[in-house]
Amino acid sequence: MEITIEPGPEPEETPRAFSLGPQRRRIEAVLDRWPGSGHLYLKVRADDGGIYILRREDATGRWELWLFETAADGKLPPVSGR
Repeated sequence: MEITIEPGPEPEETPRAFSLGPQRRRIEAVLDRWPGSGHLYLKVRADDGGIYILRREDATGRWELWLFETAADGKLPPVSGR
């Protein structure tokens, strides 16, 4: 699913927020980041408590929602380092 990103002040900085259709989610924390073959992946926690993996294609700068995770009971999954 393609998403709309609200970029940080510099093009290479972490996005501040993203939108899934009309739903805007502010990024509260970057939990992990890693490069892939032609992609950058970010694992983020958003203001709705969800954990999202966002993927940016290096060649085009296009972002996609790669994964969304929340606990079955609606509670947040544990965050490492807390």
